[in-house]
Amino acid sequence: MTDMLITAKHIFVAPHQDKTIELQKKIDTFTGNFDQDLLIEIQAEQGLVFVHDIHCNLTDLWFVSTTMAKNAETATNKKELDDLVSALGENRLPLRDPCMEGTRNDILTKIEREVKSVDGLNVIWIRGFPGVGKSALAASIAIRLQEQRRHVIWFRFDRTRSTTITTDALWHTVACSLAHLYPSLRKHLAQGSRELISSDVHRLFKLLIETPLSILNNVPLEELPVIVIDVLDECGGLQRDFLEQNDHSALLRTLQRWLEVDYLKRFKLVITSRQEDRITKIFPESICVHVNIPSGSDVKPGDSASEDIRIFLKSRLEYMGMKGTLIEKALNYLVPCAAGVFIWATTVASFLERNPKGRLAILEKDDGKELTSLHSLYSMIVKASFGHDLKGEEIRAVISVMGAMIFAKEPLDDNALIMLPEVKIPGSDVDSLGLIRKGLMSVVDSGPVLRFHHQSFEDFLLSPSFPQQHSELSDIQDRVYHERQLTVLCLRTLASSKLHFNMCSLKSSIVNNLDIEATAKTTIPSLVSYSCQYWADHLVHTPPDKMLMEIVKFLMYEKLLFWMEVMSLLGKAYEVALILKRTLAWKVRL
Repeated sequence: MTDMLITAKHIFVAPHQDKTIELQKKIDTFTGNFDQDLLIEIQAEQGLVFVHDIHCNLTDLWFVSTTMAKNAETATNKKELDDLVSALGENRLPLRDPCMEGTRNDILTKIEREVKSVDGLNVIWIRGFPGVGKSALAASIAIRLQEQRRHVIWFRFDRTRSTTITTDALWHTVACSLAHLYPSLRKHLAQGSRELISSDVHRLFKLLIETPLSILNNVPLEELPVIVIDVLDECGGLQRDFLEQNDHSALLRTLQRWLEVDYLKRFKLVITSRQEDRITKIFPESICVHVNIPSGSDVKPGDSASEDIRIFLKSRLEYMGMKGTLIEKALNYLVPCAAGVFIWATTVASFLERNPKGRLAILEKDDGKELTSLHSLYSMIVKASFGHDLKGEEIRAVISVMGAMIFAKEPLDDNALIMLPEVKIPGSDVDSLGLIRKGLMSVVDSGPVLRFHHQSFEDFLLSPSFPQQHSELSDIQDRVYHERQLTVLCLRTLASSKLHFNMCSLKSSIVNNLDIEATAKTTIPSLVSYSCQYWADHLVHTPPDKMLMEIVKFLMYEKLLFWMEVMSLLGKAYEVALILKRTLAWKVRL
């Protein structure tokens, strides 16, 4: 438009030129105002979009920042929980297999009713003779409660792991579970963990259990955790030496607090054990629910215990391929013999598997007079397994392995057992471990570590009647002999190149143990780990002699720092001083 007006002014004649210039100015002013208004309008529209964008971005930013804050809080809480659990330390074994479906329903219903009873007693003691199925009941009740969304904290003792599965480990594990379940307890547990400056179990219980639980008074009873402790009587191990006896006593005294402290009475405690006098004194029937598992003469034909055994055996016999009339014949003979003892039924079923018909005939020999008890069944199995003519070296190998299985502080794997003196027979291809696995298939676990399936078999091997019935294997009971064998195994391992500097191949020697990855510690061979922890435990039960003394001297002079490094990596540095004191006491006897 402007260009057209400029051209037009040259057309006008002179008299009209002034008017033309004046008109040009007006048009320029109008054009300028129009362009300015248009620009303002455009900017206004853009401004609205911009403000909208700002609002949207602020909303997104708030959402992102909130999410990041929550994630940061979650990460912080997770790290705090991980650090707390690491500081507390959790060490427990899985529970045993639960009861077979369709069995033990009456007993399980009774236990469940007592657990849910708000006004009932807070301790439920499942008790009975060895092999009646107490551990299976503990596992079953734990599973039932978990399926009903009830918090369950569980722990199982094991006499073969008495140096690690201790009262200390029990309450540390319970504290770890409480930290997972109740975030409000974590600061109290962390404080308690920091204040633990000794191995005093009573102080530990006060700091990690009593004090933290005192702040859960507002939690409804049905939302509180149920604590299940299996095989209470196995705390302290098989022989219960001085330290292990103290551990068992400490356990009973801490458990007594559940009956004495008012707010602890709100928590249900389910325990299983044999009927020991010491436990009965703490948990008499007047203040504790006794759930007695019947066995022996208390089991009558047709009652629930007999029917449960029948259901179990029928299932196993059908799995073996037995048919109708033969199954009924076997059940009519086996069920009364079991007398309510599930381990008897489990053992006899495993014994029958290799040759059901033939081995049933062996069992029925002499009309079953030899099978009147669990020990008589075990005796028959040992005779069937090792009744043939074994050579002298083979007998010694079997004795060495079975003795180590009883007296070792933890189950040893095949690589360790084969290193025991007298196990590997020179010039022979006899597989001593395979001999035991095959012969005692019905009483040993099928896993990679050779161990007895149930503690009652160990009781049988150590019973007074065993040497009378199996004189050729009587040295299985010679503890001094087996402790020396294990001592020699441990000391030779530590004196060898298997124990060396920087066992985990760490890149730096100034690394906190907590910062070392767990996978790195797995590079420590299991036999080295066992030997580092338990060589002195076996040594103190061995009569002193010069040969052992020379190995101990070599260990102290040449391998001391390497041994201490492994103990530190295993989290057992606090035991070093005690081990050295016990070794010194042994030396004095020389």
